[in-house]
Amino acid sequence: MSDAKDDEVPQAEPMGYDRIKGYLRTIDGSPGVYRMLDTESRVLYVGKARNLKARVSSYSRPSPQHSGRITRMIRETASMMFLTTRTETEALLLEQNLIKQLKPKYNVLLRDDKSFPNILVAKTHAYPQIKKHRGAKTEKGDYFGPFASAGAVNRTLNQLQRVFLLRNCSDSDFETRTRPCLQYQIKRCSGPCVGHISEADYATSVSNAREFLSGRTKGIQEALAAEMNAASAEMEFERAAAMRDRIKALTQVQSAQGINPQTVSEADVMALHMEGGQACVQVFFIRANQNWGNHDYYPRVAGDVDTAEVMQAFVGQFYTNREPPRMLLLSHGLDDHQLMADALSEQISRKVEIIVPQRGEKAELVSGAARNARESLARKMSETATQAKLLAGVAEAFELDKTPQRIEVYDNSHISGTNAVGGMIVAGPEGFIKSQYRKFNIKDTSITPGDDFGMMKEVLTRRFQRLLKEDPERQGETWPDLLLIDGGAGQVSAVRAVMTELGVGDVPMVGVAKGEDRDAGKEEFHRTGKRPMALRHNDPVLYFIQRMRDEVHRFAIGTHRAKRSKAIGATPLDDVPGVGAGRKRSLLAHFGSAKAVGRANLSDLKAVDGISETLAQTIYDYFHEKG
Repeated sequence: MSDAKDDEVPQAEPMGYDRIKGYLRTIDGSPGVYRMLDTESRVLYVGKARNLKARVSSYSRPSPQHSGRITRMIRETASMMFLTTRTETEALLLEQNLIKQLKPKYNVLLRDDKSFPNILVAKTHAYPQIKKHRGAKTEKGDYFGPFASAGAVNRTLNQLQRVFLLRNCSDSDFETRTRPCLQYQIKRCSGPCVGHISEADYATSVSNAREFLSGRTKGIQEALAAEMNAASAEMEFERAAAMRDRIKALTQVQSAQGINPQTVSEADVMALHMEGGQACVQVFFIRANQNWGNHDYYPRVAGDVDTAEVMQAFVGQFYTNREPPRMLLLSHGLDDHQLMADALSEQISRKVEIIVPQRGEKAELVSGAARNARESLARKMSETATQAKLLAGVAEAFELDKTPQRIEVYDNSHISGTNAVGGMIVAGPEGFIKSQYRKFNIKDTSITPGDDFGMMKEVLTRRFQRLLKEDPERQGETWPDLLLIDGGAGQVSAVRAVMTELGVGDVPMVGVAKGEDRDAGKEEFHRTGKRPMALRHNDPVLYFIQRMRDEVHRFAIGTHRAKRSKAIGATPLDDVPGVGAGRKRSLLAHFGSAKAVGRANLSDLKAVDGISETLAQTIYDYFHEKG
C-alpha cells in the first residue's frame, strides 16, 4: 500500500493578498522601507511607512480605495523585503535612494538624472581662474549654481569676462604664456599672465565677480562709474573708455535679466502638468535673485497616480544626489509636505522651506513654470506619436516580428587605425536616449590598423558578453530589438558570425551601406540571407535611419577626437609614479620638455622646485630602467 504522502500534489506558493497577509506575523509598527517582489525576485515597488505593520496590512485585503495600478501590483507580489529605520525621515531618504537604484515597475520614476553645471572661481592660484564645473565639488574655490544647462553657464561666463576681465585659461597655459592671448586682444581678459594687471587689482575684479554672482550688482556699477570718472578727470581717456564699455556690458546683462524675481533670492521652482497618462515637471533655478535657467523632466508614471504622489516622488528623487536650495516653490502639494521638508533639511543641516504659493511673485514664478510644463508636454506627446509611427515603419520595412522599442546603432572612428574607438547610440519611443550611449576603446592589439571588420567584431562581442552577464534571461529594457550596423554585406556577415557564436544570433540586424555614389538617399540595406533592399527616396523611415546613422557617426567621431586630443597632450611623465599635474608643470618649466627630463641626471632632478630626493630617484629610475 502506497504512502498517502506520495500522492499529494505540491502546493503552489501563495501570491498577492494571501502572501502579503503572511508577513503581518513577522513585522511590527516600526518605521521603515518595504519592497514588493515578483516570482523572479524583481522589485515591483519600493515604499516607506511610518508604521510598517499598518502599511502592509492595507495591502493584505481588497479595498475599493486601491487603484488599478495598486491592485495589479498586489496580484503580482510573490515576496516582500523589509528594512526598519529609526525615523520616518530616514525611511523616506532610503526609499528614494532605492527607487533610483532599483527602478521598480510600479513606482513613479525620475528617468533623466544628469548633474547640472556650476561656475567655479578657483582659490588655488594668485590669479584665480573662472570656469565651468560639473560633478563633485572637490576643487578649492567658490561654487555658484546650479545652472540649467552648459549654455546658461557659457552665457554667464561670457558676461563675466566682458565685465570683470577674468582669465579662463588653464593654470598650465597661464604659467607658460609669454605674451597675451586673443582674449586680451578682444578685451575679455586683463592679461594677468604677462603682468598687465597687479595681483591686488585682479583680486578686486575677482571679488566683484563673486558679488555679481551673489546678486549684489549695484555697488559694482557705482565703483566702475567712479573709476571711469577718475580716469576721465586725469585725462586717461583710454582707461575711461574701457570702464565705460564694462559699465555698458553690465547694464546689458541687467536689462537682459529683467525677468529675474525681486523677492526670491534662492529657490527651485517646480511645476507639474499631467495629461494622457504622461507627466512633465518643469524646474527653474533661482539663485542670487537671478534666473539661471530651466530644465524639463518626464517622470515615468501610471495613468492612475495623483499629482501629490508624482510631486512627492519627483522631489525626493531629484535631491538624492543634489543639494536643495533654501526654498522650493511647487505647483502642487506633496503626500507628506512636512516630512519632505524635514528630510531635505536634515540632508544639508539647514532649514529647507517647501511652499505652494497662492499669490504674489512666488505664485507668478510657479505659474510661468506651469505654462512651460504644459507646452513642453504637448510637444513631447506630439514627438512621441511621430516616433511611434517611425518605429512601426522600421518594423514594416525590415519585416520585424514586433515594433522595436530599442534600436542600437554602431560605428567606428579612427585615423589609419590610431586612437580607434567604437560608438553605440540608442533610439526608442522617445527619440535618442543619450544616457544609454556607450563608447568602446578598441583594445585588441592583434587587429590590423584600419580593420573595420575586426573593430566591429570586438565592439559587438564586448557589448553582448556584458548583456549576457547582466541579464541572461533578456527581461530588462537594455536588450536591443534591432541593431543597425554601418556597413554592407561583409560587415553584416562578420557581425552575424560573432553573434551566433555568442548565442544571440536571433537579434535582428541590418547593415546600412551608402549605396551608389555614396549619396545620402541611395542607401542599401543588408540582412542575413536576404537580397539587398532600398527604401523610396522620400520615405520618412529612410530619413529616420539617416538621422540615426548621422548621430552615431557624430558620437563616434567626437569620442575619437577627444581620445586623440588626450593622446596629443600626453607625455611620458603621465606614467611616472608620484608625478601629478603640479610636479609635471614644474619639471616641464625647468627642463623644457619630457625628453629633457628623461635625459636629466639625478642632481638636476633634485634641483627642481617641489621634487624631493626620493621622487627624483623615482623619476630617474623610471626613465633609465625603460631605456
